[in-house]
Amino acid sequence: MPDVDLHALLALARNARARAYAPYSRYPVGAALLCASGKVYPGCNVENAAYPATICAERAALAAAVAAGERDFVAMAVVADAQRPVPPCGLCRQVLLELAPEMPLLLANLAGEERLTTPRELLPFGFEARDLSEAAAWRGRTPDA
Repeated sequence: MPDVDLHALLALARNARARAYAPYSRYPVGAALLCASGKVYPGCNVENAAYPATICAERAALAAAVAAGERDFVAMAVVADAQRPVPPCGLCRQVLLELAPEMPLLLANLAGEERLTTPRELLPFGFEARDLSEAAAWRGRTPDA
């Protein structure tokens, strides 16, 4: 891993958490994504009364970075007021796996507990782009093959 100050990144995630819009769950989450360019993209959860429309902090940060043209992700910190270091939801795990499978991911809570992991560790048997090409190849086979 490159020399990254994960605790500085965590401080930025805490700042992002303060901007979350979480009137339904009252569970604000903040994320900060460091890119190879040196830019940091904050993310916070943005809830909606139609719950499936809710955006998580991790995906908000990733989407902002991708929209800005970033593709090389160095590290991410995520924080929430949780009993344990905040675990990303399944949707976030899937998106993180596709965009940055080996990226250091610092998960934390406000009590100071932390867990350093990677998207691949969080979703070890996740669906990946290669599965699409394997599926296409499989569909081309005859039933007897």
